[in-house]
Amino acid sequence: MKFLTVIILFLGQALMASTVDFVEVKGVKIPVIFEEDKRLPIVSMQLVFTGSGSVDEGKEFGLARLSAKMLNEGSKSRGSVGFADALDARAIQLSATAGNETFVIELGALKEEFDTGLSLLSEQLREPNLTPKTLEKIKTMTQSEISRKEADFDTVASNELMKVLFEGTPMAVPNMGTKESIQAIKLETVQSFIASHLVLSNALVVVGGDMDAQTAKEKIIKVLTPLQVGKAGNPRYYEPRKVPNESIVKRPSTEQAYLYFGAPYAMREGDSEFYKARVAMFILGSSGFGSRLMEEIRVKRGLAYSAYSRLSVAKTNTYFSGYLQTKIESGDEAKKTVIEVIDTFVRDGVTQSELDQARKFLLGSEPLRVETLSQRLGRTFAEYYSGKPLGSSAQELERIRNLTLDELNDFIKRHHEITSLSYAIVTK
Repeated sequence: MKFLTVIILFLGQALMASTVDFVEVKGVKIPVIFEEDKRLPIVSMQLVFTGSGSVDEGKEFGLARLSAKMLNEGSKSRGSVGFADALDARAIQLSATAGNETFVIELGALKEEFDTGLSLLSEQLREPNLTPKTLEKIKTMTQSEISRKEADFDTVASNELMKVLFEGTPMAVPNMGTKESIQAIKLETVQSFIASHLVLSNALVVVGGDMDAQTAKEKIIKVLTPLQVGKAGNPRYYEPRKVPNESIVKRPSTEQAYLYFGAPYAMREGDSEFYKARVAMFILGSSGFGSRLMEEIRVKRGLAYSAYSRLSVAKTNTYFSGYLQTKIESGDEAKKTVIEVIDTFVRDGVTQSELDQARKFLLGSEPLRVETLSQRLGRTFAEYYSGKPLGSSAQELERIRNLTLDELNDFIKRHHEITSLSYAIVTK
């Protein structure tokens, strides 16, 4: 019966798979990731503008994120409150966010209210509420947020690690910017960023829900037509530091030592061996209890409540990182233990038991990662954005199923660069 349930789950996913097609607007072919799902009468759409995130804002640190917050202030004709009231009256969700690499506008509504949502989205894009008053409001809110983050020592240590690993690049600055950079941003700078980045040449659309593909395409063309063609963002990649370095930040009020560590990782997005890295990182530190780092640092030595590590692979950067909190007086011992665990991991590899447990979890939890519409759309987007063929996630699982211990350990030993650890430590 259990086997039959798994078959039904995967059959359901196969029947509701996301697809990639294109629409043409003003001579520009725009990718459309689509999945029809009639189980609920809702529709969601994301306008994704690639090459429009915080790494594309130049020296105006925090500009992309601030521009997204400005866009969330509605339209000039309705104002911030009037626009929000219009959304709330129809239970429509409309928001803009900016990450490292993309600028995203997301719209969600009941099927019967989706056209109203599109109309409000078009109004927002046509006449965004970019006024001096709105800018000062967002600046004040952002600077207050930065002040709060300065008292969060996890955030301080995390930001300091990025500064150590990516010194001299946009990756070294938090995407919310600094107090000084936010204060220096002018209204015309925000207007220029939105006009030059929210363009057809950067656009990609993700849409799904209770709507057929042809109808979705017609609505996409209508909402995108007012945008300018513009120029696509340039590819960029930032290498992390290869020579280890350390930064110690003193905070008299802290009662803990916050130890963040990171290193380069010789892998780019779309790498055919990513599935091996996924298994290796699961065993080393991303699986929580049972991981090497957690076992050695918490269970055996009692140095921290938790210890974690992960691999970040993106178009603009790839790096290995991890963190833990410990007592002030245990900081040196915790750092030494991290070094020992990672050195042993690279030198000796993993055991058959560790591989079997990792494989069991990664394969067994797969249905939970694709059970919702947003998860399936997100996975298809990730495959397309990284340049992988559609369905590559399923192929990756099959490779994990067939991965041998010798293959995994050979891979781990080839990536000895993770032993070149840099540190950011917040302590007294």
